[in-house]
Amino acid sequence: MIMICAFCHADIEVKEPVSRRDVCPNCGRDLHCCKQCKFYDPHSYNECKEVMAERVVDKERANICEYFVTRGSLVKHTDKVRQAKEALENLFKKPS
Repeated sequence: MIMICAFCHADIEVKEPVSRRDVCPNCGRDLHCCKQCKFYDPHSYNECKEVMAERVVDKERANICEYFVTRGSLVKHTDKVRQAKEALENLFKKPS
């Protein structure tokens, strides 16, 4: 999987799950931190859209949040995803 670093905006190839010790090879910043998470939102309560997550004070340092999901991931659709979408579309097509 490829993700985009929130700090240096470099494309990084990562293996899921991202470990607390993983760092960006380009800038050396932590990958498993709030600013790298898809739930991070500076306008939300505790700056997190995940309501069950515990509060993290330093959003730029590694943490052990259980709800972490890489932000800016560039996951390409596999054949299974494409097939599932086609099957769903076919399910709702009007008969001719």
